[in-house]
Amino acid sequence: MKLNSNVILSMVVLLVFTGCSGNKTPNDKTQVTEDSTGIKQDKENLLAGEVEAVCYSGFRSGQHPDRGDGAKNPSYEQVLEDLDILTNCGFKLIRVYDSGENSEMALRVIDENNLDINVLLGIWLRAELSNHETCEWLIEPIPDEMLQQNKKLNLQKIEKGIELANAFENIVIAVNVGNEALVDWNDHKVNADTIIAYVKKVKNAISQPVTVADNYKWWAEHGMALAKVVDFISIHTYPVWEGKDINEGLSYTIENLLEVKNSLPDVQIVITEAGWPSTSVEFGERAGEEKQWRYYNELMNWAKEANITTFFFEAFDEDWKGDPGNPSGAEKHWGLFTVDRNPKKTALILLNEN
Repeated sequence: MKLNSNVILSMVVLLVFTGCSGNKTPNDKTQVTEDSTGIKQDKENLLAGEVEAVCYSGFRSGQHPDRGDGAKNPSYEQVLEDLDILTNCGFKLIRVYDSGENSEMALRVIDENNLDINVLLGIWLRAELSNHETCEWLIEPIPDEMLQQNKKLNLQKIEKGIELANAFENIVIAVNVGNEALVDWNDHKVNADTIIAYVKKVKNAISQPVTVADNYKWWAEHGMALAKVVDFISIHTYPVWEGKDINEGLSYTIENLLEVKNSLPDVQIVITEAGWPSTSVEFGERAGEEKQWRYYNELMNWAKEANITTFFFEAFDEDWKGDPGNPSGAEKHWGLFTVDRNPKKTALILLNEN
């Protein structure tokens, strides 16, 4: 791929200001060994042999998933551009969140262009329980007829996920059933026993490993039954959402994983979401490109020592998320690149290294 002019100019600026220092930070020596954490896994537990991975959706300005009135998805050419960009950053493993048209497009692009990328495929689950009493933005109960319709749609999505996993067996290295559908604070809650049944259904139909992605706290406190069914557990950890600044970013992430490991000592762990926003009115000075880079660098250095595949959240900013009247909201600014595909500091360093 030929890098666009914005990427080239930004790389020149980076080189001017960093000179020969490369990607060094005051915390580059942060190393965590097996003896100090007890989390270190065998290298065989890495997905596709990769440590560094990234979450990908690809929605640009004016695009969005189906929010009730249909989706507006990226084009084939736009997905190809995105995946070329991520390949140039060194990523060979991405996570997609559903088995819809957008994710199928990504699989097609990888297949038809022989891209060196594997995929953790998602199956998005809609609400089967009304979580209005504990989800702060769900202001009224979800009607029973909608919950029943959602269950039918979920079964259809499961069948589609199975179809894609089998059709692209050489690209899809694992399948994730549900994303944060078990926590009390989200709006698309599904009963844990139902998810266990869904996992078993998928496992019986495909050859790849099957997992479920959710917040570390849920896994630590409620995950024993589900952990016995999945092939590995997928956890989300966001220190900044829990009031931490960057000096505690890595240490708090490790605490989160230790909490899970202490409750579920025999599980294989993959981090399917961990990130730091570059801009956020909610977090103020705790957000920023410098802090995003520091968290990425420290986290991935540690993940290499611990042999834990880690999906950084996320590849590109998505301005459809969050409050449309709040352009500086955190939900819009987790990307390594802006929504216009301009690289932020972390992306510039990765491009320079690769």
